[in-house]
Amino acid sequence: MAESCTAQMLDEIVSYMLEGRGKGPNYKVKLPPEQQVKAICSRAGEIFMSQEALLELEAPIAIVGDIHGQYHDLLRLFEFGGFPPETNYLFLGDYVDRGKQSLEVLILLLVYKIKYPENFFMLRGNHECAAITRIYGFYDE
Repeated sequence: MAESCTAQMLDEIVSYMLEGRGKGPNYKVKLPPEQQVKAICSRAGEIFMSQEALLELEAPIAIVGDIHGQYHDLLRLFEFGGFPPETNYLFLGDYVDRGKQSLEVLILLLVYKIKYPENFFMLRGNHECAAITRIYGFYDE
């Protein structure tokens, strides 16, 4: 039976994934078990499909691009810009590849998307396709 994304589960995931704050780029955060990752992907997919393809967003909103698996940089960005839902975000894609923590980046962003679907937006970049991820590393990760 598939696990559902309860508010408690999502809060726990955010809590232990944010333990990497201030620890440096080599710090490894705990990742959720595979069943929870599948549930997160499924629920986030449902939210993406329920929202319009053309986003009409209002200011103020922080616009972020090209995280490329740099989880520590993502945490620093949230520390300086404000954590959701304190700040509204539009991510322009390229969440994975090149950096060593693409899974951490993607999981945290998807959890925030589920928790705050009307304040947290993600677009697909060119690195979010199978051909590119095979070249630049996320496929292997």
